[in-house]
Amino acid sequence: MVEVLLLWHPKSDRVELAVRDLATDASFHIDIAPGNALDAFNHPYAYAARRESSYRVVRPETTVVDGSR
Repeated sequence: MVEVLLLWHPKSDRVELAVRDLATDASFHIDIAPGNALDAFNHPYAYAARRESSYRVVRPETTVVDGSR
């Protein structure tokens, strides 16, 4: 399952698309032109592919615990 959020920052009139894969917790955020907000919300991966160099992927840190002591 994927969570898609469309965030508007009114002070800067900036629109951000945030997408998170709930199974892996991997996510990405990209800025979207306000006129494209609804289309980006409906097709987030298409917008991410178009703007591949400008989005950031966030992956959760993994902690390995070695209990063999």
